[in-house]
Amino acid sequence: MDDTESTTTSADENTGNLCDNPTRDTLAEGLLGLLKPTVDQLDDRVRATRISQLELKQQIDSLNEELLKVRESLNNHPDLDPYVKKLITCKHKVTVVLNILQASQDRLNQIRRMVEKDKPKVKVISEPLPEPEQGTSGISDKGSIN
Repeated sequence: MDDTESTTTSADENTGNLCDNPTRDTLAEGLLGLLKPTVDQLDDRVRATRISQLELKQQIDSLNEELLKVRESLNNHPDLDPYVKKLITCKHKVTVVLNILQASQDRLNQIRRMVEKDKPKVKVISEPLPEPEQGTSGISDKGSIN
């Protein structure tokens, strides 16, 4: 083999393989059709959960501030420290859940972008390629190599 000859195959040589499998195309379209509504629904639910988590965090913060004010206003200083510690612990847990939800939503958005990016490929795969011109393929009508 000559050193100047390339051993790699071009994309043009392999594009014929993409149209040969209508089952794969049908499966790809079916999977995209199945996954997109589920991802959209999951994304909506994650968004709603994140909003409710933020609202809960704000309510816990305001309740924490009110408890601190009540404790300061009382002369006999009731023992509110355990409750304040519980609120701080709850606030920490809400923050952790919020971070997990945000990471999940980021992953879902990445999946959505990948699905949207693959849609044009599925359309290209389903369209037939033009027939190669005779004499340029390197194989004669009888199957022998020119």
